[in-house]
Amino acid sequence: MTVIAARRYCNGDIAVQDLALDGLPPIALPRGSFDWVGLCEPDAAEMDLVQRQYALHPLAVEDALNPRQLPKVEVYGQTLFIVARTAELLGEEEIAYGQTAFFVGPGYLVSVRFGSTRAHTDLRAQIEAQKDRLAEGQDYILHAVLDFIVDGYLPLLDQLDEVAQQMEESAIDVFPEQAVIRRIFRLRRQLRRFERIIGPMEEMCERLVVADLPCIDPEARIWFRDVLDHVRRAMARMRSLKETLAAIVETASLLEQHRQGEMTRQLAAWAAILAVPTAIAGIYGMNFEYLPELTWHYGYFAVWGLIITICGGLWLRFRSIGWL
Repeated sequence: MTVIAARRYCNGDIAVQDLALDGLPPIALPRGSFDWVGLCEPDAAEMDLVQRQYALHPLAVEDALNPRQLPKVEVYGQTLFIVARTAELLGEEEIAYGQTAFFVGPGYLVSVRFGSTRAHTDLRAQIEAQKDRLAEGQDYILHAVLDFIVDGYLPLLDQLDEVAQQMEESAIDVFPEQAVIRRIFRLRRQLRRFERIIGPMEEMCERLVVADLPCIDPEARIWFRDVLDHVRRAMARMRSLKETLAAIVETASLLEQHRQGEMTRQLAAWAAILAVPTAIAGIYGMNFEYLPELTWHYGYFAVWGLIITICGGLWLRFRSIGWL
């Protein structure tokens, strides 16, 4: 059995350290008592024991075993079924996703984790140390785990933000190479996928805040509002990163066009200057016998003076307008 921990709590204290999951029909627990069962990547047979022990709806169990669900909230009688998505960065630019499903019902909370390497062991220890909060019941634990999942988005976005800033600074000095451009588009694709997979978390948390749901105390909604705020901040940072990556390519393209424009103007200016001696040399290089200046004693010096005067005037003109 892939049980990370299965414990029963009573008024904030641990009543049963290692709860047996034997698939027996559910029993009514006294007020203030509930079970918290944490599963990691269980198979169908293991999940069947938990389903029979807590009378979980088969459709919800099927969704919990499918690690490709989008975040959602569903109600099955007195049971609240929630799917949340986890995210963590592999390497520098690849985002890996996981899923954590929750069954919240009278006297129990079952979490089913797939794909995430961030275990809830330390979180459980922190929660158990706060007996007054633990005594508030399953909805407090649900908030704590959801907040733990959402807080995992921030380090991921921080690393991607650093990568984007490095690309932005380098793009100012020189146009990005093809490898850098491909990397930018890979990051943009990862962020679009992040928005598609994690985006519904905002709607899911909003429903926990505003909807009248079983096993959620109205006084506990303020805690879920905090989770909703964290999700919105993460999504806002993600969209800002997408805009930054798009701006890097656009800004680099504009700067490159400006540099190419300057080079084009300089080449055009020098071409215009060099066209003067070329034209004069072409005229006097024609094989005609009678050209008036050919027999003039000072013709050579006059032509050179004319070339230098015109070329110098053009150079001063182009320099004054910023072309040279």
